This record gives sequence, structure tokens and C-alpha cells, in this order.
Amino acid sequence: MLEMTREEFEELVSVALDRVPPELMRLMDNVAVFVEDEPEDPEDRDLLGLYEGTPLTERGEWYAGVLPDRITIYRGPTLRMCETREDVVAETEITVVHEIAHHFGIDDERLHELGYG
Repeated sequence: MLEMTREEFEELVSVALDRVPPELMRLMDNVAVFVEDEPEDPEDRDLLGLYEGTPLTERGEWYAGVLPDRITIYRGPTLRMCETREDVVAETEITVVHEIAHHFGIDDERLHELGYG
């Protein structure tokens, strides 16, 4: 498995977030991004990222006073699937965009079509 400290990986996630167009970042509402080493469920050991929350497309008048949506990017699975640091950089960017897309209501099928699967 490729070695990379938590701090290095967090920096890659930060850089990936910085590359998201500002117009999209301004549209993101009530969402926080986290880095974790591993998914909680051992059966998800290959999960690279996870979006938990209510997509913008599903929010209605009832949506107020709720905890932020959560995007989690997982270090362990990413490092296990990548062979080089460059692979980690690319995969992290894809995963960050993939999870942000879920916040905007884009499903996995469409993300696969767009190359972010």
C-alpha cells in the first residue's frame, strides 16, 4: 500500500476543493467536508468517499435548522487502490467532485457517464 500521512492526504483534499469552480462552491449550502482514515463499516473498505445529507434538489421549505450535510473522503481505501502519488492526486480530485455532485443531486449513473464514477 502506498504511504501518505493523514496531513498530506488532507492537503490533497484541500487542493481538490480549491479546484472546484468558485461558482459551484458558492452554490454549496450547509455542507462540511471531512477526511477519515477508513469507513465505519468494514464491508465498505473500498469506499473512497461518502455524501450524507439532503441534496439541494430535494430541499424544500421544511429545510431549516438542520445539521450540515457531510462529505467524507477516505484515506485508506484511496491509498490501497492507487499505485503512485499522482494516482492519489487524480483519484482524490475525482472523489471530491463525485461527492460534491451528490450534494447537487447528481446520481451515480450520471456521474459514471461523465467520467466521475
